[in-house]
Amino acid sequence: MLNEKLIAPETGEDASGQASVHRAVARTLPVVSTSGDAVADLREAILAKLAYAIGKTPQNARERDWFAATALALRDRIVDACMANGESVPNKRVYYLSLEFLIGRLLSDAMNNLGLVETTRAALRDLGVDLDTVEGAEPDAALGNGGLGRLAACFMESMASLSIPAIGYGIRYDHGLFRQSLEDGWQKEAPETWLAEGNPWEFVRPEATYTIGFGGHVTMSAVSEGVIRRHWHPAETVQAVAHDVPVVGWRGRHVNTLRLWKAEAEAPVELARFNGGDHIGAVAARSRAEAISRVLYPSDSSDSGQELRLRQEYFFTSASLQDLVRRHAAERGDLRTLPDHAAIQLNDTHPAIAVPELMRLLLEDHGFNWEDAWHVTTNTLGYTNHTLLPEALETWSVELMERVLPRHMQIIYLINWMHLEEQGRHGRADAAQLASVSLIEEANGKRVRMGHLAFLGARRVNGVSALHTDLMRSTVFKDLHALDTDKIVNKTNGITFRRWLHNCNPELTRLAVEAVGAGVLDNPELLTGLADHASDASFQDRYRSMRRARKEALARVVVERTGVTIDPSSLFDVQIKRIHEYKRQLLNVIETVALYQAIKAEPHRDWTPRVKIFGGKAAPSYVQAKLIIKLACDVARVVNDDPDVAGRLKVVFLPNYSVSLAEAIIPAADLSEQISTAGMEASGTGNMKLALNGALTIGTLDGANIEIRDHVGADNIFIFGLDAAGVQARMNEPDYAGAAIAASPRLAAALDLIGTGGFSPDDPARFRPIVDSLVHNDRYLLTVDFEDYWRAQRAVDTAWNDPAAWWRSAILNTARMAWFSSDRSMREYAAEIWRVRVA
Repeated sequence: MLNEKLIAPETGEDASGQASVHRAVARTLPVVSTSGDAVADLREAILAKLAYAIGKTPQNARERDWFAATALALRDRIVDACMANGESVPNKRVYYLSLEFLIGRLLSDAMNNLGLVETTRAALRDLGVDLDTVEGAEPDAALGNGGLGRLAACFMESMASLSIPAIGYGIRYDHGLFRQSLEDGWQKEAPETWLAEGNPWEFVRPEATYTIGFGGHVTMSAVSEGVIRRHWHPAETVQAVAHDVPVVGWRGRHVNTLRLWKAEAEAPVELARFNGGDHIGAVAARSRAEAISRVLYPSDSSDSGQELRLRQEYFFTSASLQDLVRRHAAERGDLRTLPDHAAIQLNDTHPAIAVPELMRLLLEDHGFNWEDAWHVTTNTLGYTNHTLLPEALETWSVELMERVLPRHMQIIYLINWMHLEEQGRHGRADAAQLASVSLIEEANGKRVRMGHLAFLGARRVNGVSALHTDLMRSTVFKDLHALDTDKIVNKTNGITFRRWLHNCNPELTRLAVEAVGAGVLDNPELLTGLADHASDASFQDRYRSMRRARKEALARVVVERTGVTIDPSSLFDVQIKRIHEYKRQLLNVIETVALYQAIKAEPHRDWTPRVKIFGGKAAPSYVQAKLIIKLACDVARVVNDDPDVAGRLKVVFLPNYSVSLAEAIIPAADLSEQISTAGMEASGTGNMKLALNGALTIGTLDGANIEIRDHVGADNIFIFGLDAAGVQARMNEPDYAGAAIAASPRLAAALDLIGTGGFSPDDPARFRPIVDSLVHNDRYLLTVDFEDYWRAQRAVDTAWNDPAAWWRSAILNTARMAWFSSDRSMREYAAEIWRVRVA
């Protein structure tokens, strides 16, 4: 951790870069200091890092070198902030286990939270270097995929800002997810090289290295009369080496740690084999070990891919538990007090193996009996569920588990046996009911239900929006909920305003400070004061001018990355998220086609100029999602080249969506597409970021959209489609898709144009699978919701053409989003789940 013999040697490494998304204007928040001494001190610190850590002079330094030197200088100041807080042992820590941490670029976060934005700008300017260019040289840390990882990053920042002692645990992926490019509209994946030149933010901790086992066998021994101990003898071991990234809170008042594990072999090379001529075989064990932390979410379409995913999940979970158990033993001695001083939060089912792993550590390494180990485990763990989709609630085949983690499978069997015996003692012996609550699913081959395992092992289980939590109780965990009706609680997601308002929209932040005072920087609740200015014409003009500047900046990014020129005076209609059928990018594309056809049919109508902006990645093995990307790109090509719709409709798909790209898009968005099938999106956080920045939402009654509607007001959001109950009812009707298509000539015409090659003349049948899936198996009810979506989009057109009303609604969205701060989320977790005091 940062205050555990902190000062590690400088690595002298800078970070690899990627194409810069340049800031439109300078950040000038009122929290910064630009005194001459502060600027001079930082300038000299940057020069020192450039010389002694990077080994460069100002004359031969690259942009990446300036970034690394600046990051190292700021890291020293984070260390100073940490040391100023002392090394006292907190009464209780939060340990946040997540397979993803989508932290993005850290330079802007560090400068903003330390109050050094303008000091850094001035120091670099004195050296002839532009801060925006330096920021653009930092690569996005490729440690996550989407909302799950970005939520974890927001939570870590909020915990630091609230001075909640916390350590995040994850994997230090060499290449993360993947770098997306588009070749003729087809998604192509390449390794993300964010670590190619090192990471100046991190401290390597070789002293925090743990052995992780796989495979092997289990033996038994009698330790006393009637007491038998089991001993796991792994066939393979891997080393987990800690790399610490400091997470500094607002105004530098507190610093937490994100500890990421890198997988290494116990021996880098089998020297005897190498000297014997087997040069490749000599490093095979190293390659197998290092594969664990090589790539985020390797494809699980093969048996080996599934095994690698399981190895990843166990690797980081075991290392994290070993680390926190060691720390507690060193600080407190008695592991029976672990629940009093540690709260372990499992971010989704990926770390659910923590249940049997913590039991194993307590039973085998620390001599606990079963009852005491189970008490400690179930009073220390918490579990956040993020999905209701059956395919996303992880299960592992029993055969795989017995082969890779044989001791854990024994513990799972015993947990399950005791759990089912308990039901029998309470008169719940119905076979169907027992099957529904069992940890082992037997309907289609024996599989371990990791969601059920996390549920049983946690003190509290939480959903992430009010609707999602209600559906957890009534669907996926219905029978388990009936056994313990107090266990499931709701904790609606939130976002850190420091990143998603202060950093990515400094113009709007300045406007808020001028309108309601500088206190809004510390207390998001003060944003509500903007509502008093929502109808003020002069304030609307300033708000609109702010948006225009951001749209012009985004237009430059779009033309740089796609070659497509877009008009900033058009309505920017944005859908940016992971590509998945339930998120219904396809519904948006089909409505785009229908709109294109309508404009072609009536070219002289006064159509509202609109730019459709898409961004997101599809999983490499997700064929249908990749076909949807191709369709969006083909539609864009046809629409953008058609003079009949020029000036009224443009379509762009921005490749390689990332945190830094989101920071360019979100402040420029006018309309936020949150159109998932009701009941399938757990919460969403992109909806919150966009609404905070004044985009009006068009969405279904799904996830946090419902709570956003309740806060911003029904008049300031465009709701359409069936609700969750309506979705379930419609799914029980015969041929609902056919009926919906027959009732909608515009939908039928759009599908016909797509299915007959209207956007793929080189391959007329290319998109036939998409049309066929909608006609014969519309799992996500696009056809059913289409007409109401069309109606809502035309209501958007009408609203856009009344500027005073539109900008009033936009301002009210910003004003009324204060509740969605991740600070509020963390306070609720701290009080009601972790039982941690917030300073």
